[in-house]
Amino acid sequence: MRCPYCGKENTKVVDSRPADDNTAIRRRRLCDSCGKRFTSYEKVEIVPLMVVKKDLNREQFDRNKLEAGVVRACHKRPVSAKAISELVNSVETELYNMGEREIPSSVIGEKVMIRMKELDPVAYVRFASVYREFKDVETFMDELKKFLR
Repeated sequence: MRCPYCGKENTKVVDSRPADDNTAIRRRRLCDSCGKRFTSYEKVEIVPLMVVKKDLNREQFDRNKLEAGVVRACHKRPVSAKAISELVNSVETELYNMGEREIPSSVIGEKVMIRMKELDPVAYVRFASVYREFKDVETFMDELKKFLR
């Protein structure tokens, strides 16, 4: 690492410790040339995940948007905030672990629906009705029949 004071590259790490709730490493460094100390931080670089929408537009994955949809589906249901957060965490982790830079919104919706079905049947139907854009009562009843099997 280059010294910010003299510009020389011969520096050494004097101390390292976790920073920012263990999401980064803080390193105290000493420049061998000028003897000054400075601090550097090391963080994992996360490649932004892009969502490919139905109309083929792309937008950056937004965890808050996903969580808001799940919260709306669980409104007035006996589902804890912790359970919702765990559901969103598991979907987000699975998406990043796929190793893709672009993921269709349909894939995200299906992953959420699988977990919603286990979490709460009413919340699942609510989420499905918005996600699958039910056009009429028959489509809605078909989805309910699938769930009841």
